[in-house]
Order: sequence, then structure tokens, then C-alpha cells
Amino acid sequence: MRLHRLDITAFGPFGGTQTVDFDALSAAGLFLLHGPTGAGKTSVLDAVCYALYGSVPGARQSAGQGMNLRSDHAAPATRSEVTLELTVAGRRLEITRQPPWERPKKRGSGTTLDKAQTWLREYDAVAGTWKDLSRSHQEIGEEITQLLGMSREQFCQVVLLPQGDFARFLRADAEARGKLLGRLFDTRRFAEVEKRLAERRRATEARVRDGDTELLADAHRMQQAAGDAMELPELAPGDPGLADAVLSAAAVARSTAREQLAVAHSRLTAAESARAAADRALHDVRELARLQRRFGEASERARRLEERADAHRQTERRMARGRKAETVAPALDLRESADAEHRRATAEEVRARALLPDRLADAGAAGLAAAARRAAEELGGLDAARRAEQRLAGLVAERADLDRQERVDEDVRQEAEAWLADWEALRAGLQARIDAAQEAATRAEQLAVQREPARRRLTAARQRDRLALDTDAAQRQALASAERAVEARAHWLDLKEQRLTGIAAELAANLTDGEPCAVCGATEHPAPARKVAGHVDRDAEERALAAHQRAEERRAEDERRLGVVREALAAATAEAGDAPTARLAAEADQLEREYTRAREAASGLHAAQEELRRAGHERERRVAVQQEAAVRAASRVGHRERLDREKASLEEELARARGSLDSVAARAAQLERQVALLTDAADRARAAEDTAQRLKEADSRLADAAFRAGFDTPQDAAAALLDDAAHRELQHRLDAWQAEEAAVRAVLAEADTAAAAQAPPADVTAAEQALAEADRRLRDAVSARDAAARRCAELDRLSARAAASVRRLGPLREEHDRIARMAGLAAGTSADNERRMRLESYVLAARLEQVAAAATARLQRMSSGRYTLVHSDDRTGRGRSGLGLHVVDAWTGRERDTATLSGGETFFASLALALGLADVVTDEAGGVRLDTLFIDEGFGSLDDQTLDEVLDVLDSLRERDRSVGIVSHVADLRRRIHAQLEVVKGRSGSVLRRRGVR
Repeated sequence: MRLHRLDITAFGPFGGTQTVDFDALSAAGLFLLHGPTGAGKTSVLDAVCYALYGSVPGARQSAGQGMNLRSDHAAPATRSEVTLELTVAGRRLEITRQPPWERPKKRGSGTTLDKAQTWLREYDAVAGTWKDLSRSHQEIGEEITQLLGMSREQFCQVVLLPQGDFARFLRADAEARGKLLGRLFDTRRFAEVEKRLAERRRATEARVRDGDTELLADAHRMQQAAGDAMELPELAPGDPGLADAVLSAAAVARSTAREQLAVAHSRLTAAESARAAADRALHDVRELARLQRRFGEASERARRLEERADAHRQTERRMARGRKAETVAPALDLRESADAEHRRATAEEVRARALLPDRLADAGAAGLAAAARRAAEELGGLDAARRAEQRLAGLVAERADLDRQERVDEDVRQEAEAWLADWEALRAGLQARIDAAQEAATRAEQLAVQREPARRRLTAARQRDRLALDTDAAQRQALASAERAVEARAHWLDLKEQRLTGIAAELAANLTDGEPCAVCGATEHPAPARKVAGHVDRDAEERALAAHQRAEERRAEDERRLGVVREALAAATAEAGDAPTARLAAEADQLEREYTRAREAASGLHAAQEELRRAGHERERRVAVQQEAAVRAASRVGHRERLDREKASLEEELARARGSLDSVAARAAQLERQVALLTDAADRARAAEDTAQRLKEADSRLADAAFRAGFDTPQDAAAALLDDAAHRELQHRLDAWQAEEAAVRAVLAEADTAAAAQAPPADVTAAEQALAEADRRLRDAVSARDAAARRCAELDRLSARAAASVRRLGPLREEHDRIARMAGLAAGTSADNERRMRLESYVLAARLEQVAAAATARLQRMSSGRYTLVHSDDRTGRGRSGLGLHVVDAWTGRERDTATLSGGETFFASLALALGLADVVTDEAGGVRLDTLFIDEGFGSLDDQTLDEVLDVLDSLRERDRSVGIVSHVADLRRRIHAQLEVVKGRSGSVLRRRGVR
């Protein structure tokens, strides 16, 4: 991948359009990107990453997806845009990205949101033109990722080379290193294998355990079904022999249950026979009692019928008179309806006439109708006057609205004049605040550059003081250990010499008469040597030797610790110098206080700028409002005169139409009420006359109908008439009498009922008690038989299920053992995995070994052959192994942890590691060539000689036709690197300048 050109517009600190010609910068092989803190050096790299992946790298991306990429210095109408031209995989591409933008609306005030836009073009060398490929965010992202072969995280690690991440990588533990390498080399599939094996192990273990638990649960169910007559084995799930014990106990329980079932069948047969006999006896007794009751009830009903005979005959006579009156009912209904209608019409006529004037109170219906027509004709003539009156009311309201608008415009104009009078003073005050905040921001940036070196020196000084004390203690400890080792050696040599002196006595102790001597071979031993007091044997000598060896190991360990402490003290002294820690702390505190004050003073810059901008918009609005109010006041003068002329004309016309009333509407309302009253009174008078005639006709018909029905007067017919409820009540009484009389006669005529009445009273209670006792015995027998049958069926079912569970558990247990061994090996917990290395760690360890080998080639050159990076898979403490990283110091010949490197050594070691990682990830990505690299800050910690060696290594990358951009504000690099891209910041935004490039 080679970058050719980058165009940045309204992005980050760049308010306008800036162009970076990478072809010109890359011609020198090594170029410098420099500028003051906060100018926008990192924003250039952000633009490259944003063009490729649509997001910015590192912590800025994780800080939030809503980060505003638009420059605060950009003009409102200028849209943010990044265009990158590059060659990758032999194709020359151009990527253009525009982030979301809240632009000013084309019409009206406010803003509207434009969505993000992306274009991808490819250069056609044959046609010499650019052709469009896509405008889809997703398609372009997939195309770029496939061509580069790297994700955004990998690109930021191998192309942008953030040194701070690799410095932390050198000092990190195995877990932190594993996280970074896992993101770069995408080893999630191996972690998924570990996870899948662990899940399968847990699943098979749970299945086996569940199978044993289910088998034991079935055994408990069989014990419950057998009535606790079954003895369970004292075994837990997973214990050997559980299955055989359960099956044996189940067989005994099934045999006992079948014997109990045979006994229950015999008892049930006897209970059924006794219950059938008791049921037949109870049926006969109940039938006799029913017939005796039936005869007694019929006799009582006959007596009550005889008592009600007179009332029955009176009801029959009342029913016959009501049937005659039914022929007169239609005439009665017609007369009542006509009378009610006439009373209502008369009352309404009286009420309507009471509302009329006295002169019309006695007029007939025809006279009232004629008066209503005359009033309606007069009302129709007032329509034109009514419209004129409505127009006059509208004119008055419109004239009042003009006066109100004039007062509002006058208030607005006076308020705008008062605000504009204070504009110059307000603008001058806000500009003074902006200037002061900008000066404070510049001061804060200068102090920020000085803070980090001061902090590092203070930290190194404190470490120097602590290590000085540790060195003295380690030196004393090493001296004491050496003295103890010398004493232990002397003690061992003394004991050894004493044993050699008395070795004859030790050999004589093993001599036996007749057995040859181990030294001379003689079988006689006339004067064997004797042990003297204080004799030293082999055990005493070996204990002294072991003490000597332990003392030597302790001495070597204390000397090694002393060397480590001295080396760390030298590194801290080189970083901090000889300055006292208190003075460095005071200087760092003073810088921190000055920086805090400058930051606080500069924090109001954006607020002051925003307030000045709002004040300017407010001034423009006030001026516009003042001008609009003056225009509206001039247009209202002619309108007001036209309204006054029309109002005078309408008032003259209405004075004639109103008469003596206040308004035309009042006159019209008066006539409307008069027409309504006259019309209603005429209608009511005609209705009263009609109802009186109908009432007279209804009286004549009613008298004729009563005479024909046999009644003396219409009143007698009305009294005899029955309503529906009374008619139904009388008919019901007659029907009930006839039905009761027929039923009593039928019962008294039955032969079996009369015969039962002559027999002794039936004893139903005794028969029922005998049947209840037979039922109880039968239920007990049935329950016993059913319980025995259920017990047998349940034991058979549970025994079959237990046998199936036993057959099923065999393959499951074999599968669990096999998977558990594989999962433990992959997770590093198995005894077969000696180094307790996980599968993912094993793969990452191989990658780390490749990275260390690639980094060593450059690290040896940067350190003049002193340091070599090596991978270590030793276990650290009780943890797992696989991701250790050590440095071999050729000057001491010792291997030590990378965390012991000094600040400058850590920088070039991390740089070598970053370059090595870039090579390995490039190979991992399919061999995509990376022709352009960027290296972030960190060169300020190097001395002149080391800096030259580092630059030589970077310059050697040109042998592979690479160009390297260094991002730094170290002044010495400007003298050593001629091709430069400078970022210059100002109040209107930052700009880019090229130097030393033709």
C-alpha cells in the first residue's frame, strides 16, 4: 500500500482545504511531520484512517461514536471532507468521505442534517480517466478491508505505529499481551475451540450426573410406590454398583406387589355380592314408603278442594261478566284517547294566546295567521340592513387591530434602538475576553510541553532515591551472604578432614570375624580401630555439604538481586540526573499550577467566541426588525383612511333601518319572535277546534256499544272490564282447580296405592344403613384392589425406565471421559499439559516468537548489538505460560524482563517491536505490501548516538522501497530530516507547509 495524496477540508483543526503530497514527501524515503502541541499532527493520521475505514483510530474512537470531526474554524457553508488517493494491490484508488453535517437551511433560518457520503473511484490507466465504483458505505468498507487484508485495529498498529501502546506491551503481563495479539492476529477461533470443548465437557458431565440422579430418583419413586417396603442402596449418583442394587431391589418389590394384588381380588368379589343384596332390600322398602306417602297426600288435597268450592263458583261468575265487557273496550279506549288529546290542545292554546298582545288575545285562527304573514313580510325587508351592520362591526375590529399593531411596532422599534445603542460596548468586551483566553491557551500549550519531561524526571528521581536505599540494603545482604557461604565452606572442609582422619574406625565398625577386610582382605582382625569422642560420620559431612550449597545459592541470588538493583539505579539516575527530588517536585508542582491556571483561563475561549457570534446574529436581527416595523407603519396610514370613510357611510344607512331600537339585529329579532308567536297561536287554535269535534263523536259511539252489550251505562261496562293481568289471574285459578280435582281422583283410584295404605309403615332408615355399610365394605375392597394394581403397574414402569437408564448411561460416561481429557488439555488445566498453556496462548506464543525474531534484527542495530528480544514460555508464579517476553543483554550475558529497560531503551525496543509486528501482520494479511508507515512520538527520550542509530534503521527501510513518516515535535529531528511537513496553527485554524521537498 502506498499513499499518493490527501485532501482535508474542514476536518479537525483545519478550517479550510489542505493538501498533503505523499509522493513528494516519500521521494526522500524519510520525512518529518512536526508542529506545536495541539496544532493537528495527529489529525493528519486521523484523516488517513477515516478515509480508509470511516472512523478515527485509538482512544479517540473509543471515546464515543458521536465525536465531532468537523472543524470549529470552518465556514458555515463549507462541508467537511477527506479525500485519499492510494495504490493497493496494483490498483490506484481514490476514496472520498464526508461525515454527517448540520448545514444551514437554504430557505428560512436554522439547520438541517445531511447524511454521511462516501465515494470510491479507480484510475483507468488505459483510458487515462477515473471511473466510479461505488457510493455504498458497506460495499466500500468491505472492498478496502479485503484489499488491505487488515481491520482498522491492525492498520492502526502496523501502519501508524503508536509507540505508547508498544511501550506498555513491553511492560505488560501475559494477559495484557494476549489481548493485543489476539486483536491483531484474530485468534478468536482457537478461543472458540476452547470454549466449545469446555461447553461440551460441562454438557456431558451434566448429562451423566443427571442420568445417575434420574436413576436414583426412579428408585425413590419405586420405594414410595411399594409403600416403603423396599430398601434402597446407600449409594450416591456416580457410585459403582448403584445400577445393579437398584434393579435387584426393584425385582423384590414387584414380587411382593403381585401377591398383595391376588388377595385384594378375593376380598372384592365377596363385597360385591353383599352390596347387591342390600341394594335390592332398600329398593323394596323405598317403594312401599312412596305408595303410603302418595295415598296420604291425595286424601289431604281432596279435603282442601272441598273447602274452596264457593270461591271457585264466584270466580266463574266474575269471568263471564268480564267477557261481555270486552265488546265495549274499543269504544272506551277511543273516548279516553279523544278526551286526553282535547285537554292537551286546549292547554296549549291557552299558553300560546297568553304570549300575544292584548289586541290579538281573542282573535280566531284565521286572524292570527294573517297577522303572522304581515310580520314575516316586514322581516324579509331587513336582510340588507343586517349585512351592513355586520360589515360595520368588522370595520371597527379592523380599525382597532391597526391601532394595536401600531403600538406593538412602536415598542419593538424602541427596544431595538435601545439594544443597538449598547452594541459597540458589548462587542468590545467580548473581543477582549476572546483575546485573553487565546493568550492563555497559547501559554497552556507551552506549559503542556514542559509538564511531561518534568514529571518523568520527578518519577525517576523518586525511583533513584528509593533504589539507592535498596542498593545499600542489597549490598549489605550480599556481603553477609558471602560471609556465611565462606563460613559454611570452611565448616564443611573441617568436617570432611575430621572424617578422613577417623575413617579407619568407621571401616572397623563393619568388620566381622571370619569375613575378609574391605581394605586388606584379611579374615582376622586382632586390633580394629575404635571411634573416639566427637567422631564425624557420613551423615554429618553430607549435612555440612548441603548447608554449604544452600549458602552458595543464597549468595548467588543476593548478588544477582544486587546487580538488578544497581542497573535500575543507573537507569533512574540517567533519567533524573543529580538534582534533588524536592527541587524537582517543587518545579513540577509549579508547572502544574501554572498549567492549571492557564487551562482555566483558556476554557472560556469557546464560550466567548460563541457568545460574540450570537451577539452578532442578534444585532442583525434587531436591525432587520427595526426596518420592518418602519415599513409596516407607513403602509397603515392609507388603510386607516379608507376604513374611516366606509364606516361613516354604513352608520348613516343603519340609522334609517334601526328605527327606535339600538340595532338592526334587535329589530330583526323582535320581528322574528312576533312571527313565531303568531304562527304558533294560530296552529294551537285550529288544533283545539279539531279535538273538540272528535271527542263529541267518541261519546256517541261509547253509549251505543254499552247498550248492545247489556250494560245500563258506559260506566257499568268500564267497571266490569278486566285488564290482561286480572283476566290471566282468573283463568289460572279456574284451570288450577280443574287440574287438581282430576289428579286427586286418579290417585285415590290406584289399586296398589290403596293396598300399600293398609300395610304397616315402611322402615327406610334401617335399609339405608344396611346398604351404606355394604357400600363402605365394597369401596374399601375396590380401593385395596386398585392400589395393588397401580403399585404393580408403577413398579413395572419404573423398573423398565431404570433398566433403560442403565443401558443409556454407559456410552454417555465414555463420551464424557474423552471430552473432559480434550477440554483440560486445551484449557491448560490437564496434568498432561506440563506448562499449563491454553490453546489460544499456544498459537499467540508462536506469533510472538515470530514478532520477537523480526524485531531483534532491528533492535540489535539500534542498540549497537547489545539487546536481543526473545520469547519465553516459562510459567510465571502459579500462572500459565506462553506469552513471556525477555531481553538478552550482551554486555552482561543475562536474560531479563523487558520491564527493566530504561526510558530510551524502552522506546527503541518498542519501535523495533512495532516494525517487527508490522512485518508479521503484513505476512498474515496475505503479503500486502506496506510502502508508507508512520511513527508516533517518543524520540525525545533518546541521546544523540542512539537517535542516529534509530534513524539509520528507519532510513534502511528504503531498501524495501518504503517511506517512513515520523510524527514528533523534537527540535533536533528538524536538523537531521530534510523532508518535512509542518503543521502551523492559528486563530483561524491550522495549515500545512512543506519544507525541503521539491
